[in-house]
Amino acid sequence: MAKRVKPEGLELKERLVHINRNAKVVTGGRKFSFTAFVVVGDGNGVVGFGRGKASEVPDAIRKATEDAKKNLIKIPVVDGTIPYEIQERFGASTIIMRPAAPGTGVIASAPVRAVLESAGITDILTKVIGSTNPHTVVRAVLKALEKLKLPEEFAELRGVSTEELRKRWKLPGRKITPEGEIIRR
Repeated sequence: MAKRVKPEGLELKERLVHINRNAKVVTGGRKFSFTAFVVVGDGNGVVGFGRGKASEVPDAIRKATEDAKKNLIKIPVVDGTIPYEIQERFGASTIIMRPAAPGTGVIASAPVRAVLESAGITDILTKVIGSTNPHTVVRAVLKALEKLKLPEEFAELRGVSTEELRKRWKLPGRKITPEGEIIRR
């Protein structure tokens, strides 16, 4: 499961997902307000989403960024992709995400791409089914990413070694050198 993260000490980059303009009709004419949807991430497994409303666009973006920094989560990124395939639904949007081989790139729509690239995922295949509203799509992606676990966590829960779990799941083995480099087998 994803863990909440505090923004202190992180170098976060923000990406604007969507801006929505609302018009309230009053006696003197129309009064406009703006809603901004922003994704922030450090490119190393930490990502968050926020929404901000204001009468001016820059204020809405600033509020959304502050909100996103309050909702940061840490997700497992294995070799630039996710550990396994996952499907999740939020509202009328369903997202399917599949791990991809190195060099594939991020195959995703604009809102999904913003979340995944902010999280540091470089190779993944995605498909949005149902509503393509940017707000519900981003919420579905984050809901799916929150549920991801590393194979090591599954092994610990089941009381078996990571190597045995990798054999059962037919996952490629990995060895980590003392310097922290990952060696694929």
